[in-house]
Amino acid sequence: MTISVGDTLPDATLAKMGEKGPETVELSSLTKGRKVVIFGLPGAYTGTCTTAHVPSFIRNMDALADKGVDEVICVSVNDPFVMGAWAESTGADKAGIVMLGDADCGFTEAMGMRFDAPPVGLIARSKRYALMAEDGVVKVLQAEENPGVCDMSGGEAMVEAV
Repeated sequence: MTISVGDTLPDATLAKMGEKGPETVELSSLTKGRKVVIFGLPGAYTGTCTTAHVPSFIRNMDALADKGVDEVICVSVNDPFVMGAWAESTGADKAGIVMLGDADCGFTEAMGMRFDAPPVGLIARSKRYALMAEDGVVKVLQAEENPGVCDMSGGEAMVEAV
């Protein structure tokens, strides 16, 4: 079942690169009592994710903060090493986007956002979406029908929605 507006985000342990290496992060610690935007995408270093999705949030960090968003989080079914390197190469780290790896696809599956595209080598990946949650409850959810498109799940669309 795909998560919907009004649902509580599933419990999840994700991973990020810290100063001394990989660190686990409980998603609830980032969302409790806070207004956060989470965007999910098929994979680090993939075309649309790198050229459109992440840059759209980098461009809109100030506008989201002006709307009361405490944190912007990117989740991908990748390991924390890849997510850390990708954060550096895109500038997401300097922009303040928290890049979290869902290495076992557990969070993505619990959200109902898993998809597979074997012809292009994508197995157990995330559909492209963006959501805004307050205190862990989904208030806005915008998911793309096609993983190669970044319209309603982009930063500009999220600024309009919140």
